[in-house]
Amino acid sequence: MVSHLVNTIRNVVGITGNVIALFLFLSPVPTFIRIWKKGSVEQFSPVPYLATLVNCIVWVIYGLPMVHPNSVLVITINAAGTAIEVVFLTLFLIFCHDKKKRLKVLLIIMVELIFMAALATLILTVLHTTQRRSIIVGIIAILFNVMMYAAPLSVMKLVITTKSVEYMPFFLSLASFANGVAWTTYAFLPFDPFIAVPNGVGTIFSLAQLLLYATYYKSTKRIIAARKEAKMEMHLSLSEVAVANGDVDPKKTAGATP
Repeated sequence: MVSHLVNTIRNVVGITGNVIALFLFLSPVPTFIRIWKKGSVEQFSPVPYLATLVNCIVWVIYGLPMVHPNSVLVITINAAGTAIEVVFLTLFLIFCHDKKKRLKVLLIIMVELIFMAALATLILTVLHTTQRRSIIVGIIAILFNVMMYAAPLSVMKLVITTKSVEYMPFFLSLASFANGVAWTTYAFLPFDPFIAVPNGVGTIFSLAQLLLYATYYKSTKRIIAARKEAKMEMHLSLSEVAVANGDVDPKKTAGATP
């Protein structure tokens, strides 16, 4: 009776974790809409998406019945996450105008795919019990999951340096925190250290990002407002110079000036 209740709660938490994780994977959509409109990746980093891609693939391998039985909910969300990250990275490559940076991202993707293919092959051919397979893949999954949660640390450094959270998407941090809490809870029903450890660490990292966002939110607003004001002043100055030089009709300039 107790075991049945625990399994029911575990499934409910797992489904909730799937929904939250889906929001986590989709949270960069506003960022990529901005990239699409501007036609450039600007200062956005590909690191979080590269880390999430390899993390999702390794968890798909971990959830396979021949590796870690009864982990369907682990497979479903991470398979969806893999597909989503492929789309994001494709868009990043399209709108990245720095050839060296684009090549670097492509090479990292290739290395990740080759490594995952080699891992799956070795695990399924060399190890012959699900317990051993779970341990090896689980340890690797912990490393990559912590990397995924820690990936925004590079962006956090930029935030502290510039005192602006403009390039640290809020919804990504919020979704990461909720996802960490949900999967940490799931890992205790029953206890699975390979899920508990990385998601517990991820919860702490995500909380740090949210605190950083709260700290620099107001200064970001001021920086963006100052930038817009500077652009407007520059536009007015150029218009005045053009009028003074007789290059532009003053009436047209006045009509065009907001």
